[in-house]
Amino acid sequence: MTQKTLPPLNWLRAFEVSARYLNFTHAAEELHLTQGAVSQQIRHLESQLGVALFKRLPRGLGLTEEGQSYLPVVQDAISRLAVGTNEIFGQRQRRPLKVRGSLSFLHFWLAPRLADFRRAHPQVDIRYISNLWVKELDAEDDLEIRWGCGQWAGVEAQRLTRDVLVPVCSPALAARSPLREPRDLAGVPLLHVLGYEEGWGYWLERVGADQVDSSSGLQFDTLVSTLRMAELGLGVALARSSLVEDLLQEGRLVAPFSQRIEASESFYLVRGLGEALSSDAQAFSHWLVAMAHR
Repeated sequence: MTQKTLPPLNWLRAFEVSARYLNFTHAAEELHLTQGAVSQQIRHLESQLGVALFKRLPRGLGLTEEGQSYLPVVQDAISRLAVGTNEIFGQRQRRPLKVRGSLSFLHFWLAPRLADFRRAHPQVDIRYISNLWVKELDAEDDLEIRWGCGQWAGVEAQRLTRDVLVPVCSPALAARSPLREPRDLAGVPLLHVLGYEEGWGYWLERVGADQVDSSSGLQFDTLVSTLRMAELGLGVALARSSLVEDLLQEGRLVAPFSQRIEASESFYLVRGLGEALSSDAQAFSHWLVAMAHR
C-alpha cells in the first residue's frame, strides 16, 4: 500500500489554527502571516490530500467531514511534537548538564544524594545517560563517571571512591544458609557481574577459598542486577563497598564475612583533557567530589 507524502508542518499548522477559529483572518494573526498566505497554505494542503477540508460559507468557514476527521489527528500530532520538544530542549536557553556514567553508581550512590545538589542548585538541570561499558568520552557530554583504574588517554580523571570487595546477601539467605567463612560459599549460588576483572575467582583466591567453584551461579551485565538478585535472596553478590553502604545500613543486605579485599579499581569523575567546564559542570563537579570524600 502506497503511503501519501506527509504534508509540510506549516501547512498542517495553518489548518489546525484555521479550524480552531474557522476564520482565516484570525488564524493569520496567530500565525503572524497574511490572510492570503494562510489561504494559500490551506489550498496546497487540500491539493496534496486530494480533498476539501473547509467549506466556504457566506459568513465564514466550516469544516467538511474530511476536515472534521483530520483535525483531531493533526492536533494530537502537533501537541505531541510540542511536548517532546519542550521536554528535550526546554523553554529556556540554558541547556541541561550532560553527565554520562555508570548505571550502578547512579542507582545506588548518586540518586539517594541528588536531592542535596538540587536544593543547592535548583537552576541546574541534569541529563544522566547510563553506560554499561567504558568507551571514549562523548564530545557532547560535560562529565562522565567511570569505574576503572583512572588511567585513560585523553581525559582528566579525579578519584571519587576507594572501594573494597565485599560479599553481600539478603538476611533471609544468611539465616537459612549460614555463612561463617568464605568456604561456606560452596553451598550457595554466586551472582556474577560480566566485565569486572576482579570477580569471584579473584576474591576467593585472595581469601584462601579457591576450592569454591567460582564459575557457578548466575551471570548479569550490571551490578544493579546482581544486587537486586541478592536482595531477593537468590545468591551472594560481590559488591563494591561504596555502592552498598546504604543497603547495609538499611538492613536490606548483610555482609557475612569479615574479609575485605581492596579493589584496584574505583569510581572516577572524568572530563575531557584541558577542556573548560561550564559553571553548571563546575558546580556539579565540586559538589560530587565533596560528597564522595565526606
